[in-house]
Amino acid sequence: MSLIHLSFYSTFTLSCLGLAFHRTHLVSALLCLESIILAMYIALSTWPAENLITSSSLTPLLILTFSACEAGTGLAMLVASSRTHGSDHLHNLNLLQC
Repeated sequence: MSLIHLSFYSTFTLSCLGLAFHRTHLVSALLCLESIILAMYIALSTWPAENLITSSSLTPLLILTFSACEAGTGLAMLVASSRTHGSDHLHNLNLLQC
């Protein structure tokens, strides 16, 4: 395994662990989600160049598009929860009250 692959795998794993264990603020959860998507984007954009394949060059563009949509939705949720609940703490958000 090369150093580049190890860095992509460790970035993805640490981001997933950060999302699983540090769930106090909505901002930290959104940052972990963005780093997961960024690791996937970089890994999928370097994979066709390593294997000399041109057919899967559309996949990173789709992931980047979904990442932008996810970021916009996450920021809208952050603003809405900050206005209604007063903070971005995840323990204040309850699906039964919303």
